[in-house]
Amino acid sequence: MVTLRLTGNPEADELLSDDPLALLIGMVLDQQVPLEWAFAGPAELRRRLGRDLDAKEIAAMDPEALAGVFSAKPALHRYPGSMAARVHELCRVLVDHYGGRADGVWTAVTSGTELFDRVRRLPGFGEQKARIFVALLGKQLGVRPPGWQEISAPYGDPDTHRSVADITDQSSLDLVRSFKQDMKAKNKKAAPVKKAAPVKKAAPRRRARCRQPRSCRVGAG
Repeated sequence: MVTLRLTGNPEADELLSDDPLALLIGMVLDQQVPLEWAFAGPAELRRRLGRDLDAKEIAAMDPEALAGVFSAKPALHRYPGSMAARVHELCRVLVDHYGGRADGVWTAVTSGTELFDRVRRLPGFGEQKARIFVALLGKQLGVRPPGWQEISAPYGDPDTHRSVADITDQSSLDLVRSFKQDMKAKNKKAAPVKKAAPVKKAAPRRRARCRQPRSCRVGAG
């Protein structure tokens, strides 16, 4: 059994390694917050619910109740309401299409393309996040259908430190964070500078025309 090391918290990492639903939820939460916070979220969610994570139970919850669990201080995410809704919808899809089993997303797939398509259709997964997750499955969890590296490129490329798929310890975490910071700086530098819109000169005010007869105007002789 491979133990993922994404959070710095042994309990949270063990849950990610043992529970496919926790791993999917952590990936959904990995947005606009530090990745350690995102991937520690499933363990905290389990603690707040008071039981193991279960897609069928979460899907059956009242969405507002789940949002309340996410929003309880300290909030489980920077955007607790929207993330609660995504996790709720994720679990509904898992129930409807995979019998409530999160690992049903990647078991019995016959190609990397099929795996990528399955992941990309999940709520909270865009194209880039789907590639990263396929790379994570392949690099660390041994889910390697034919073509998985090609479909997950560049995140599936060997000997890289681009994403969570490459994190195995603190050193690799630092390298991934450094890579992301460098990419952010390059993108910011390459972004075109918006020119300020020219200031329009105010049109000269026109003197109001007197509509009175000339004989009635002040000073008229």
